[in-house]
Amino acid sequence: MALDKTQLIGLYRTMRLIRRFEERVVELVNRDEIPGVTHEYVGQEAVATGVCAALRPDDVITSTHRGHGHILAKGGDPRRMMAELMGKASGYNRGRGGSMHIADLSLGIYGANGIVGAGAPIACGAALAGKLARSDRVAVSFFGDGGMNQGVVHEALNLAAIWRLPVVFVCENNGYAISAPISEMAVVERLADRAAAYGMPGTSVDGMDVLAVHAAAGEAVERARTGAGPTLLECRTYRFVGHFTAEKARGIKYRSDEEIARWRERDPVVTYPAWLRQQGIGDPAAVDAEVETLLDEAVAFARQSGFPEAEEALDGMYAVTYPGLPARGF
Repeated sequence: MALDKTQLIGLYRTMRLIRRFEERVVELVNRDEIPGVTHEYVGQEAVATGVCAALRPDDVITSTHRGHGHILAKGGDPRRMMAELMGKASGYNRGRGGSMHIADLSLGIYGANGIVGAGAPIACGAALAGKLARSDRVAVSFFGDGGMNQGVVHEALNLAAIWRLPVVFVCENNGYAISAPISEMAVVERLADRAAAYGMPGTSVDGMDVLAVHAAAGEAVERARTGAGPTLLECRTYRFVGHFTAEKARGIKYRSDEEIARWRERDPVVTYPAWLRQQGIGDPAAVDAEVETLLDEAVAFARQSGFPEAEEALDGMYAVTYPGLPARGF
């Protein structure tokens, strides 16, 4: 489906929001305002943006440890995300989940997940629930090239195929499972080719091209929505920074500067707005200013929010309380 000018500039707004959110997060981590480390999505913005733009509000996604981009692309609130990262009670998980567990069921965000590949069977469950309810809702599972070698992902692929579940499996192949290159992890050049073993289509697309991702995702989503079953979509992308925020401080190096520079030339947050300007579509500079204002507000909101109260420490830990525990939950 062709995109109009508003939608085209909207793709840039989402990518720019993800990029600047992640860059702000790194600044806050370095200032110890965000505890621990985070896994940045810098470089992969075109994947989350292109895929989520092909979804309806009631469609479902499951995310990963590198999930901020997915959450924002599906409509997540930057204020509540930033508050969650700072451990504040106004965050999505009331400050208890942090970077790797943000969820918003009202937006179809069924949670990021620190366990590699664990979102795939959850997406199958969401898809099955929709199918049993005679809904045409679609579920999308994001995972990386490392996750592609997890047994649970293959179980999910097989289950989705034999039950013809409306799932789109999105493999974000950024070339590295932490520090292990894909060449050492798989003998096939295209991970999408593994789809044939499960009797489903496998599509490999340039994950640095938001329009190519959107087109491929749109076809896969439509196939799922019309009852034709699942698709494996491999998006070939790259993360410009380390596996997590502390990698640079620890002096961990496994990629050459030349390799990173080559991929930087294809940065979607640079090449796409350049294309918009050539086409005379919108004003990327105005989008940049809008995003900065939004993130200024998000950081201020998080800083002004309070931490959870000590007496609430056990809230939400149990669906049914046990003797001696308070009968409180979310």
